[in-house]
Amino acid sequence: MKKRIHINQHIIRRNQKTGEREPVITVKTYKENTYCHEVLIDGPCKVIYSPDKPLSCGARVWVETEADVEYITHKELINEENE
Repeated sequence: MKKRIHINQHIIRRNQKTGEREPVITVKTYKENTYCHEVLIDGPCKVIYSPDKPLSCGARVWVETEADVEYITHKELINEENE
């Protein structure tokens, strides 16, 4: 299954303003979006820059792969704000 991985600049800006540490990496498939802090790509992938045809979310640079992707979310970063 094809996966597109990109960085959500809006969440980066919001984290900067609020001090939160919400995940900024989005892994998109035709079925779902998964948000995480890190991804491990277990196979070939390509990085695409498409300024004239961005993704529907607005991303102009993304990684595309059919390989397995491991999602990592740093709960300690998210929970820091709640302590």
